[in-house]
Amino acid sequence: MADYIYTMEIRLTPDQLKGVGLVQDVARAAGMNLYLTGGAIRDIISGFTIRDLDFTVQGNPLKLQKDLEKAGAKITFVEEDMRTIFISLPGNARAEVSMARTERFEKTGKPPLVTPATIHDDLRRRDFTVNAMALSLNEGSRGLLLDPFNGVADIETKVIRILHNYSFLEDPSRLIRATRFAARFHWQLEERTQARYDAAKEGKYIDHILRSSIGHEIAALAHEDDPLHVVKMLEKEGWLTILHDHWTLAKVDTNGISQLMKTRQQMVDMGYAPDAGPAVMYFLTSHFSEKDISDIQRMIPRKDLVEAWRDIEDHAKELAKRLMGKEAGTPSRTWQLLSSARPEMVLFLAVTAKQQSVEQKIKNYLTKWRQVQQKLPLPEMTELLITPQLPEYPKLAHDVFLLLLDGKLRSRTETLKFLKPFAPPPPPPPPAPRRGRTAKAAAEAAPGEPGPKGKKDKAAVAVAPPAPVAAPTKPQAKAPEKSKPSKPEHKPSKPAAKPAKKPTHKPPAKKAKSKKKR
Repeated sequence: MADYIYTMEIRLTPDQLKGVGLVQDVARAAGMNLYLTGGAIRDIISGFTIRDLDFTVQGNPLKLQKDLEKAGAKITFVEEDMRTIFISLPGNARAEVSMARTERFEKTGKPPLVTPATIHDDLRRRDFTVNAMALSLNEGSRGLLLDPFNGVADIETKVIRILHNYSFLEDPSRLIRATRFAARFHWQLEERTQARYDAAKEGKYIDHILRSSIGHEIAALAHEDDPLHVVKMLEKEGWLTILHDHWTLAKVDTNGISQLMKTRQQMVDMGYAPDAGPAVMYFLTSHFSEKDISDIQRMIPRKDLVEAWRDIEDHAKELAKRLMGKEAGTPSRTWQLLSSARPEMVLFLAVTAKQQSVEQKIKNYLTKWRQVQQKLPLPEMTELLITPQLPEYPKLAHDVFLLLLDGKLRSRTETLKFLKPFAPPPPPPPPAPRRGRTAKAAAEAAPGEPGPKGKKDKAAVAVAPPAPVAAPTKPQAKAPEKSKPSKPEHKPSKPAAKPAKKPTHKPPAKKAKSKKKR
């Protein structure tokens, strides 16, 4: 069985993963069952870019608005009819929280009748099998994948399949969505789905599309990895003019959007995560009139996208002005200015800058100046004990980098000379092992043996156990007394205790005399 929680954790960005935890905590505190659903599950399994997080709760998500805002989320739009709230999570992660529901279409072109339902009923009302999956985020069933229509198999075979024969009739916007998915993923429509698609196209079901659905499809274009290819496919199928009467490929700045996506990928490879949506919409409608642009913006439900799109030119002009002033007079100051700017502004200005100096500074920021970081003498810094474990290491490494940018440190020798005063003192040597007096004396001489000068080891004698009392077979020699060292050592001492029994035989006298002579 696949571990989908592990797959989710390694596929989501750090900001998206934090967003999952935020929504999960809020829903759990409210006593609502929470599921990660739709396109998020599809992209996690297929390996494509995860654009948005789609959450579904069994309950009314509108009751979670205040708790989500307290947790750090920003409410960008609310669809009260569908019980759906659009939020922006910390780190610019986009998400929506919707109610598990059923939809009943009484007439084509009219909004459906929505009623609360279970998660299983919610999956049945969706558009395609690859979007009809849910991952449980609840205690007791966390990590359980619900896939009633075998969407995982369709992902593996790379096909787009509708759930039932009336799918395009009930919601004609699914015709545009099918084309967009086929262009994005380079997948094919399943045979029965293709037949229903052609019949719906011939029957002009698209004429009954809801205005709100058009707004959602326009907003989806802003977050495509290759929006130019998707727009070409939509125009080929005749859906681009459905999104707007005057929208054709001629209205699109193809060179600008190609350069934009190339620069965006370059920034992503560097570790940035710019939201290219506002800039994409700018280039997709660059040859539109102000009135047409306003019409499109009014249809888009996500107001944060619309506001960023409207302000993108003004913010870019302000950043360009700062780059031409004293605030960016040196490479280090320019680096600090661009590092503190929003990545979206740097991305947009890199494509639209008209001043050569501004264009060159952004180019250096993205390419040339980053190579200077490789000049940091990391091995020598390690020898000086200047390592990332030091609290002041990040600031010190950043200061050295800025000095290298400005040319104030020109060689490795100068860099090390600058770093040496900041090196911490070496750690003290480890203390020598301490040995007790008894162990030291025992090492100098064995117990009972004479020391270097013929003296016996007193410590060893003091701790020696008393000899056991037994019947002697020979007369014992007198041991020297400690209190009277001046007496001769050869004088026999009195026995410590009387023997329990008399010896069975006496030793020969001759042998005793000879022993005394010795």
